[in-house]
Amino acid sequence: MAEQLRIHGLQASYGQAQALFDISLSVGRGEVITLLGRNGMGRSTTVKCLFGLLPVKAGSIHFDGARVDGLPSYQIARRGLGLVPEGRQVFADLSVEENLVATARAPRGAAAGGRPWNLERVYGFFPRLAERRQNMGSQLSGGEQQMLAISRALMTNPSLLVLDEATEGLAPVVRAEIWRALAELKREGLSMIVIDKNLGSLLPLADRHFVIEKGRIAWSGDSQQLRDDPALVERYLGV
Repeated sequence: MAEQLRIHGLQASYGQAQALFDISLSVGRGEVITLLGRNGMGRSTTVKCLFGLLPVKAGSIHFDGARVDGLPSYQIARRGLGLVPEGRQVFADLSVEENLVATARAPRGAAAGGRPWNLERVYGFFPRLAERRQNMGSQLSGGEQQMLAISRALMTNPSLLVLDEATEGLAPVVRAEIWRALAELKREGLSMIVIDKNLGSLLPLADRHFVIEKGRIAWSGDSQQLRDDPALVERYLGV
């Protein structure tokens, strides 16, 4: 599997407080990985560094063979990284359709030869959004907002999609719809990094898992290894 993303020796701080001490991981093309760990251990901070939202203190981030740490966020996104942020962050005063087209981009590079994400395809992927296309972001339910956040990221035609707590606070039926969507994206070969607390849904979806503990990678392995080691799950995840 060709390597698409490599993070090596990543360190980062919030002011004088160091948050990441040594984060090293990789994502292969078409691979799904997870970032696991308790709250405050560095998962979302790693994502902020990946997207240029927090300066990298030390280490490096390479995407598609080019170094991207130090680039402004918009340049990183243009290279094919898509983000579904924690808390959804849809544009409340724009309609569903305006949200979708606001940051839409044509596919780049190898992705340009596939099926592009456009309004028609997004509405087929999440039919509920088609029904609500003229509604404002503020008028949507939490589940509809999450579908919109995912679709807005897909409309940038990313080659790697990062989802930070995409099912948090959602009703079970909506969570099931989101997991169905992610499984479909995996079947289509989209690389993904997923942060979520629902281990039962992550295990069948992801190829590999990385546990972050106090700003360091404490463990990495595949889903079967996690299934076979409940003590490890209890130690790092407390579930």
